[in-house]
Amino acid sequence: MRILGIDPGLRTCGFGVLDAEAGQLRYVASGTITTGHLATRALPARLQVLFQGVAEVVRTYQPDCAAVEIVFVNVNPQSTLLLGQARGALIAALVQAQLPVAEYTALQMKQAVVGYGRAAKSQIQDMVRRLLELPGLPGPDAADALGLAITHAHAGRAMRLLTAASAAAEPQSGVARTSSYKRGRSR
Repeated sequence: MRILGIDPGLRTCGFGVLDAEAGQLRYVASGTITTGHLATRALPARLQVLFQGVAEVVRTYQPDCAAVEIVFVNVNPQSTLLLGQARGALIAALVQAQLPVAEYTALQMKQAVVGYGRAAKSQIQDMVRRLLELPGLPGPDAADALGLAITHAHAGRAMRLLTAASAAAEPQSGVARTSSYKRGRSR
């Protein structure tokens, strides 16, 4: 299974691609999509760059699924709103490519990769380097994206089983199921 990890950011978005097979992880690629060359006020253009950048990564590496970091609420509500819009553009590109998208918090990723939910960026970078046997440290945004892909590789099987079980229990259409029964009189 080829997994694409995405660390959302409006200025810098990290991506990481790895293959997971029989419990083994293999590094494929990583990098960043940046919008720093555009004016801060050019939000629609920045969102377009993110959308097209992820679409290009998907075309190039042909992942089977994606894992995206869930945005946390920042001290600055405006920053949180902008990051949410960037995340929306990234998820829209993944959905457009018909990829299943899993979501993880930074805490879940840090616990899965480092074993400690409050791990520093440098600790994530070092563990990603070790787990994927990389010759050097990936950049912080790419390391977070690879960390999300690693998290999904470890949690993905359990999540697929849960999804399949809940899908089997859910109605297959938008119409609610009804039960018909005869009402009897109680005496």
